[in-house]
Amino acid sequence: MTLKLRLEQKQVQKLILAPALQQAIKLLPLTNLELIEIIDTELSQNPMLECEEETVEKNIAENTEGKEKNTEGKEKEKEEKEKEKLETREDQEEESSMESQGEVEDSEFESYFQEYFDDGFRPYFSEKKEALSLENIVSKSPSLWDHLNWQANLTFFDIKDKEIAQYIIGNINEDGYLTVSVEEISKTSDASVEKINEIREKIKNFDPVGIGSLDLKETLLAQMDYFQIQDEITREIIGQYLYLLEKSDYSHLAKLLGIPLSDVKHHIEVIKGLNPSPGRKYSGGRTFYVVPDIIVSKEDDELKIVLNNEGLPRLRINGYYKKLLSQASKDNPDAYRFLKDKMKKAFWFLRSLDQRNQTVYKVAKYIVEKQGNFLEKGIEFIKPLTLIELAQEIGVHESTVGRVVANKYIMTPRGVFSLKYFFHKSLSGDFGEEISSLRIKEKIKKLIENEDKRNPLSDIEIGNMLARENLKIARRTVAKYRKQLKIPPSHIRKRRFKMEEA
Repeated sequence: MTLKLRLEQKQVQKLILAPALQQAIKLLPLTNLELIEIIDTELSQNPMLECEEETVEKNIAENTEGKEKNTEGKEKEKEEKEKEKLETREDQEEESSMESQGEVEDSEFESYFQEYFDDGFRPYFSEKKEALSLENIVSKSPSLWDHLNWQANLTFFDIKDKEIAQYIIGNINEDGYLTVSVEEISKTSDASVEKINEIREKIKNFDPVGIGSLDLKETLLAQMDYFQIQDEITREIIGQYLYLLEKSDYSHLAKLLGIPLSDVKHHIEVIKGLNPSPGRKYSGGRTFYVVPDIIVSKEDDELKIVLNNEGLPRLRINGYYKKLLSQASKDNPDAYRFLKDKMKKAFWFLRSLDQRNQTVYKVAKYIVEKQGNFLEKGIEFIKPLTLIELAQEIGVHESTVGRVVANKYIMTPRGVFSLKYFFHKSLSGDFGEEISSLRIKEKIKKLIENEDKRNPLSDIEIGNMLARENLKIARRTVAKYRKQLKIPPSHIRKRRFKMEEA
């Protein structure tokens, strides 16, 4: 077989997305903070775009200065205003004559984007915000590894010991456990196992105590040694019977230890006072505050939907560069092509922003209409909803709805919810009606809360009780929903109750 170079023509069908369409798709899943970054980037790159807030602030400043003037100069102001009006009229006539030259050429281009100028949907509103005070900005807290290395520099003065300590600290995970074996550290650092364990014992006494342990047993015993807890039975439980604590088999544990159940409870309370994940104290977890993208309020017995565009600047086409575009059509062809391209991109960006907000509004409107009873009466009235159903109702693709729903929250009179919260499967009742899976979960939760603690309900019994309410679901479905609610099975709940009673 010989290899040859040759030219071929092949006809292939491909789905190609235009850059403008790709931009519109990318804007859909963005949150408000991410959208502000995109808008700022576009403002810095495209001279055809400007922020309307700047012009509004200028007008407000001019009005306030006019009010502060003395009454003595009112007549002079009137004369000056009349002169300004005459000058502005002349300027407007000149501008209109200049713009009329380019109107014929740009009429088809602007008519294509006429949908953007539709006043039927304008969710934006501007609000003047105070500047963020630098005093309220907190510096970054040290990480777990920074904190441990700082203590190691104060503890180890030998260069070799310090290198081994840094290697051990570098292999500690966020929970505070060493992820490599002592033998592996010994081979890597050319040090004996005894030397590694000696350094590791000192590290375990760092803050937080128990850091660098190999397993749960070691970290709990290290904390007992550090805090000088003299309890041999608790040490025995940690050393030999942790597997029984995982199963909540307290009765078996009491038999093996030869003590009553009430004494076992005391020793377990001691264990609960220890930290099984010491590294979590410095894990760097931050609290993320949710900013709702949609606000639903009740006014005159009706649910009103408003897009939360607080902080989002309202954009417009820059009039100065638009004027330059009309002038450059004859004088400078290169400048005309450049400005024409920027004008086209600006229109596409404005249209993409407007289309994003319209799609988000349509999704939120349908959700509120579908779940109106839930928002007013509670979880018992929530209805099942799927992405396909919503996509068919508002006339878009299912993937578009999925992008809109991602990372967005809605604030309602009943609380703040993720848009994904409203999308779940449905179960059919005896009379053919659709029942939300969230409603089933809530019923299972209430049944378990009101059960007899001495004889907790099994999954089969819960399924039978739901069947009496025309909700027939299989036992494995009950078990799946119970696990999603993080509720242990009946035998574990029974053992825990006996321990509480002891």
